Amino acid sequence: MTIAAGLLASTAMTQAAWGQAKGPASEAAATVDEIVVTGSLDALPLKNVGSVFGFDKTIVETPRSASTISKEQIERFGVTEIYDLVAQAPGTFTNSFFGVGGALDIRGTPGEVYFRGIRRLDNAGNYPTPIGASDRIDIVRGPALPIYGPSKTGGYMNFVPKSARVNGALMTSPAGDISYTTGSWDKSVLTAQVRGPAKIGEQEFGYSLYGEVEDSGSYYRNMSTKQTILQASFDSNITDNLRVEFGGMYHKYDGQQNGGWNRLTQALVDNGTYITGAAKAVPDIGAPDGKISYAELTAIGGLGPFGGFACGGGVFASSITNACFPAGGPLALTSSGTAKLSRKDTLTGPDDFLRNKQTTGYFDIIYTGADDLEAKNQLFYDKTENLNENAYGFSQFVDTYVIEDKIVLAKTFTNDMGKFAFQASPSIRYTNFHFGDDFTYEYFHRVDLTVGYTPLSTRQLSTQCDCGYSDYLTGHYTDYGLAGLADLAFDFGLDVTLGARYDKTDVISTIDPKRQPVAPGTLLTASNSKGAWSWTASANYKAPLGLIPYVTVSKQSTMVVGEGAEVLVADVAGNSFIAASNLYEGGVKGSWLGGKLYAAVSVYKQDRTDHNVQSSVTNQSVETKGAEAEFRWAVDEHLLLTGAYTKTKVYNLSYLDAGTAFSFFGIQDLKNVSNPALYLGGQPLGLVPIFTREASRRAGIPENVISGTATYGFDNGFALAASASHVDSVWSGQSQVVRLPSYTLVDLSASYRMGSWLFRAVVKNATDAEFFRANFTELFGSTVVLPEKPRSFQATVSYSF
Repeated sequence: MTIAAGLLASTAMTQAAWGQAKGPASEAAATVDEIVVTGSLDALPLKNVGSVFGFDKTIVETPRSASTISKEQIERFGVTEIYDLVAQAPGTFTNSFFGVGGALDIRGTPGEVYFRGIRRLDNAGNYPTPIGASDRIDIVRGPALPIYGPSKTGGYMNFVPKSARVNGALMTSPAGDISYTTGSWDKSVLTAQVRGPAKIGEQEFGYSLYGEVEDSGSYYRNMSTKQTILQASFDSNITDNLRVEFGGMYHKYDGQQNGGWNRLTQALVDNGTYITGAAKAVPDIGAPDGKISYAELTAIGGLGPFGGFACGGGVFASSITNACFPAGGPLALTSSGTAKLSRKDTLTGPDDFLRNKQTTGYFDIIYTGADDLEAKNQLFYDKTENLNENAYGFSQFVDTYVIEDKIVLAKTFTNDMGKFAFQASPSIRYTNFHFGDDFTYEYFHRVDLTVGYTPLSTRQLSTQCDCGYSDYLTGHYTDYGLAGLADLAFDFGLDVTLGARYDKTDVISTIDPKRQPVAPGTLLTASNSKGAWSWTASANYKAPLGLIPYVTVSKQSTMVVGEGAEVLVADVAGNSFIAASNLYEGGVKGSWLGGKLYAAVSVYKQDRTDHNVQSSVTNQSVETKGAEAEFRWAVDEHLLLTGAYTKTKVYNLSYLDAGTAFSFFGIQDLKNVSNPALYLGGQPLGLVPIFTREASRRAGIPENVISGTATYGFDNGFALAASASHVDSVWSGQSQVVRLPSYTLVDLSASYRMGSWLFRAVVKNATDAEFFRANFTELFGSTVVLPEKPRSFQATVSYSF
């Protein structure tokens, strides 16, 4: 914070020196959206961004912590996955969710993904978000504004697809490019795009077509990526006042999840020392099939003892002793020893797969009338078809879609007092879910990673037998919403934004008892209806020296759903499928040197007001406190510098209230068992004590992250770029027994443009840092961890036309 404050102070003095030549700060801010800064890679917040409040305001003028990543930044710095965004924007560090970069963790909790300002289906780890198909990525920290509907606490990433519009108008001539990228581990990616104007009869329209095909290997064994992305958008002016924008995206992904290393110890993290040994056989029921079936595990009562009750212990790991695991018992390993484990050897098996088809479409009708009147109807569709199988004992399918229709009526009034904009928005959003998962018998430790999966460690999965699901749910819910927003920008520099929203949600959820075994008397279906209010109040002021202080207070509702957008029957029956969060945020922003320098500092506290319900995967009940600072400086037409600082503390309120958290026990948890080989053929479970506020901290999220980027473009077409992030040491899991070391990650790139040709080389993890990413810290953080990839290279050749 001291560094950030000094930055703002120094830039304020710079503005004072330049201010006489540039005019009043209020005038500069009023026209900042018209400024074009050469060499800035479009990284400066000079353009109107409607993804935060829905109004045509720049990020400088918006009283919330937000950042925009342009397509030029994505290309120059070689951004290919969401983990790369940490260097580009504060507040965005992301834990691993079994190795799939689905959604960002923003302010320490799982974020959401929006498509052109409308919320997509949740994507904790169903497929990697396609960064390359975006024209711009907006990262908004904190819950969405009421105009966008119920949202999570942490924030969201708004995906802006490529379009045929430039500065609000259709392109006058076609343009496109084709590129090919190769690199380490058989990386192979082909992309092509074309944009431009066209006609059907007398009707003019703009089009943008994008395609991406990948067939790549992986650093990790038993992993690869095959994907196809097709994206199209069309714009047409029907009349002078009426236009339509429509299009969609199809994304087919075929890869694997990656659970990382099992049998986690501090010695494994520090020097790669791994405990070896094979699990004991489970007695076959029927003909041997080379897999451990649900029926076989049920017959022996499973291999996951809860607590130490069988040997006089209790629910906590400290009460479990050698007496709980007799030598030669069903959980014991045979021929145990130690070995050095390769970072390539992880829990992914040779037959594991993650297959996802994502289909997204939109159709907008926009009417612009006289006197700054606009009416917009937005129709949106998103569908997930997902199948996921992992040999250690987890499988899942998702067949879910959402349809949303939103009307936005906007009117702006301008008079001697200022500019006053208003919006009203009724909406309806229908979600239909069909979801099943299989997690009852997850045994990470049965496989010896130095050997690989055998019939002793390979589970038959529910998606293979269509039986024994942990959850098998069908249902739907409809959200009827009405929102209103007002932005009151007074000429003397004060800008006040007020908003409110009411949502009424009807939901029904049903269990299929033929596929999901349930106890007698279990409620199989439930329906309910619940309403929720959301509101926001923000203000900023254009102060002297180019500074714009701001404050925001808001309450936002959120739907508590799972990985497949499913709602549990118990949550429906208990009327606990909607929760709410509060946000308190204040900060200072500013733009100086004719728009070439931008800086912002914010502090915040946000928390869930409802602690009795949470999804440990997608929507935790947490309180987050922190600070964020960033600057972006186009020093001249050649040099661009950016920097960011994040300070985050995340507390799980449900755990703190309960005093405990359910968890898988890892080797470091079971301190009173002398030999881990006594139980690694199974998975002891229990409760982690959460007796203090510090014990409720969400693991895996560093308290401090410092990052920066620099790029220099020479006049001869040559350009260099570098990005770096320093990340604090973190606990791997909720029980705080294994510490992951701090690290600094550096990426480098060089490019050369010669006429229509572009050549680029990128080095990821240039210093070959050895580091780890915590994995699903609430349940598995002390049992598994993901070793990240070493240094890698990629090269791209692109031709523009």
